[in-house]
Amino acid sequence: MEGHNDENVENHSTTLTNKQRGNELTVRPATLDNLSIHQLAAQGEISQMEIHLSKDCSLLNSLDERGCTPLMWAAAFGEILMVERLLEKGADPRTLARERESALSLACAGGFVEIVNILLEHGVDIDSYDWNGGTPLLYAVRGNHLKCVEALLRSGADITFEADSGYSPVALAVALGHKKVQRHLEDHILKMFRGNGS
Repeated sequence: MEGHNDENVENHSTTLTNKQRGNELTVRPATLDNLSIHQLAAQGEISQMEIHLSKDCSLLNSLDERGCTPLMWAAAFGEILMVERLLEKGADPRTLARERESALSLACAGGFVEIVNILLEHGVDIDSYDWNGGTPLLYAVRGNHLKCVEALLRSGADITFEADSGYSPVALAVALGHKKVQRHLEDHILKMFRGNGS
């Protein structure tokens, strides 16, 4: 996590340095008018998204070059109001991108538990796996997102599913040193065994 923060600091300081040097004057800033519906979804620009959809409703479930929908972008960036609006308008939460990523797995990877809960209420496949062998639960564990792990387990996520690397959710939590997540997964397994024994 520390490395990630350092990277953000470096990127931020580079941006400031470029601005100070005037290097960005040659680059025209993107205006909301020329952003794609996917970019608008990622930025939570609901009113602009509505304008796009009023002109062309097929954009609602349109795929970008990676096969991602506007809903996936909104889920990945934690834009809860955008997620709710897109679903109200009929966005399909079950769509899988080219590498089988789902809105649920993207929300879990980002630790956005409110979005995870909304998507679960819309009947998405809780155990969908992508071409990396990742499931929403594995992404939540990898990101150390305890609340997402709890929400997935409450909704019946498969705790035995292993990634292509051979890691189960518990083994992944152990390997990454995510103690609270590990404890919660182990408690869940114990409850399952007690439930089956009675």
